[in-house]
Amino acid sequence: MKTHYKKIKNTNYVGSWDLLDSNGNVTDKKVTITKATQEVVHDGRGGEGNCATVHFKECKPMVANATNLKAIASMAASNFIEDWIGMQITLTVKKVKAFGEMHDAIRVKENVKLPIMKPEALPEAVKFIQGGGDINAIQNKYSLNSDQLKQLQDAKN
Repeated sequence: MKTHYKKIKNTNYVGSWDLLDSNGNVTDKKVTITKATQEVVHDGRGGEGNCATVHFKECKPMVANATNLKAIASMAASNFIEDWIGMQITLTVKKVKAFGEMHDAIRVKENVKLPIMKPEALPEAVKFIQGGGDINAIQNKYSLNSDQLKQLQDAKN
C-alpha cells in the first residue's frame, strides 16, 4: 500500500491527498456538515490567518475557499451557515491552476439537487419519524434546513 507524502504531516484539516487511494485515484467522500466557522489556521510555513472552515461528522474539517463556500451555499439554497448544519455534501478532487502550476484541490461536488422540504410537509415527516422512520430516508428525499432537521431529531428522541 502506498502513502501520499502529505498524509504524514499530521494535518488537522482534510486535503486532496486524503481523498486519494494508494494508486492515486480519487475516492469521493460523502460527509455531513456539523458546523461552519472562522478560525485561525497555521499555513505550515510559520504563518497563520483567519480562515473559513467547515466541520464534518465523518472526517477532519476542511479549510474552505470561496469556491467551496459558494458551492455549499448554492446546494443549501441559503447563504446562512446555520442552514448548512446536517446537510450532506460530497468532497472530491479537481485539478486547478494556482501559482502558475496545476495542483490537486479539494472541491465540493455538485450533488443532485433535492427539493427543499416545504413547511407544510414537516408535520407528516415528524409523524414518520415518531412511527419509527429514519431521518436519513427524509434527507435522501428532501433538502432540510437546520430548524427542520432539529424538529425531526427531537421527534426521534
